[in-house]
Amino acid sequence: MAPREKTMPPLLTRFVSPPPLSLRDGDAAQRPPRGEPGPTGSGRSARDFRREPEQEPEGAGRGGCRCPGTGGSGGAGTMLSESSSFMKGVLLGGIFCVVVTLLGHVKIGHGTRGHHHEHHHIQAPNKEEVLNLSEDERLELSQSIRIYCIILVKPKDISHWAAVKDTWSKHCDKAEFYSSENVKVFNAVVLNTNDMWTMMRKAYKITYEHYKDEFNWFFLAYPTTFAIIENLKYFLLKKDPAQPFYIGHTMKSGDLEYVDGEGGIVLSIESLRRLSHIFEDSDKCPEQGGMIWKLSEDKQLAVCLKYTGVIAENAEDSEGKDVFNTKSVNALIKEAMASQPEQVVDGCCSDMAITFNGLSPNHMHVMMYGVYRLRPYGHTYSDALVFLPPAGSDND
Repeated sequence: MAPREKTMPPLLTRFVSPPPLSLRDGDAAQRPPRGEPGPTGSGRSARDFRREPEQEPEGAGRGGCRCPGTGGSGGAGTMLSESSSFMKGVLLGGIFCVVVTLLGHVKIGHGTRGHHHEHHHIQAPNKEEVLNLSEDERLELSQSIRIYCIILVKPKDISHWAAVKDTWSKHCDKAEFYSSENVKVFNAVVLNTNDMWTMMRKAYKITYEHYKDEFNWFFLAYPTTFAIIENLKYFLLKKDPAQPFYIGHTMKSGDLEYVDGEGGIVLSIESLRRLSHIFEDSDKCPEQGGMIWKLSEDKQLAVCLKYTGVIAENAEDSEGKDVFNTKSVNALIKEAMASQPEQVVDGCCSDMAITFNGLSPNHMHVMMYGVYRLRPYGHTYSDALVFLPPAGSDND
């Protein structure tokens, strides 16, 4: 009897060639008109944005273990051959399914300057427009912008925690530290969790419940971030907090556009209101990430906001330079020296930069001196008193 031809059993067809996943509907759609609520989402689970696993199990790409051959015409040999073929097919089909799924989620770039054309842009007001306002108009606008600062910390961040507390956070209208656990030396809102997404979620929920009627803008930062709050207020000067703003340094991961947490995240009161509502829907905005593919907290935030019609917007100055930076001044200057050695200052950063990240505690104090104390003799600043820091800031 001739050897039986090994064929893939019909059962395997359901393991092979799954339909490609789409991370969002209507990618080409523009932002919903101001004042109109966005769509409530496509009904997909947040699991659609799962992260690529770090490493494939050894040998998986080869169909698993190789079974011994079973030649001859005996019934037992034929059964073993069919069983071996079936198991190989199941394993290969399963691997193929996983690979096709992951291909839809491979990270595409990091949203660098060369890719900003892919993002939604939002710019600071023109300086001349602001200077043309009367003193009373500027004062009224500046007083209408109230910023609540959220700083997420853990005990290991104690030195950065102290530096942020003594420096830029004093310029927020109110700043509070949200800690993973109780730390005796500093006051903080204790969240009793070490998971960053759960910390962020709880912090936003508490913030909305306690401060929705007191502040209209909400700035979240990590302890390694340095922020110039006056520049943030200038950026927000003519923006309506009743509209759904979600602002910062945008990045892309597959089809998901999000604000990188390392540069700081700004939400308007309307965005925070929508976020607090979507928190109640565990299918669209789960309290915890997936067991295998877990999104970072800033990506998970973008997923939840997207279901409410709020999209990430890259913040830039009037020249198109980023104002939320995910790197330190030192790193940005080194990059400028390599790419534009004749224009290091102009090529480095915006003169209206709002944040820098990756600073040491000592560097934060140096930044405070440079931003708020150091002045060249003979220069005057017509906008020096537009945004008065809160009483007790000690740094103006």
